Amino acid sequence: MLLRRFARPLFASSFVQQGVDAVRNPAAHVEVARGALERVTASVPRGKVPALDRYREPTPGQLTTLVRVHGAATALAGLAFALGRAPRTSALLLAALTAPLAAADLPAKKGAHVGSPDAARERRAHLL
Repeated sequence: MLLRRFARPLFASSFVQQGVDAVRNPAAHVEVARGALERVTASVPRGKVPALDRYREPTPGQLTTLVRVHGAATALAGLAFALGRAPRTSALLLAALTAPLAAADLPAKKGAHVGSPDAARERRAHLL
């Protein structure tokens, strides 16, 4: 019990910090989201998934709004987890919200050179 009092807030603090940062300063997060979206749309041919075709080229405003909403949801779920409010539900929500971030941070396939080796190392560290 005593361990949970300290472990939950410590674990949740990074989620809250990342969420608040995405809400307050979305520009860097928008670039990562745009890169991830381009990789997804490049791997799925046009017409294969009709629902995806509408979202292949979002406007900067749409992407910024999406990043801010995702950041706010992450911060709120992290705060709920830290406070022990519905811990299982908030942990499940954090896992679901983190999945797209993990997919965006996946290292590039071998042979596909995306950025510098330092950038690839940093993305691999975020993934882990």
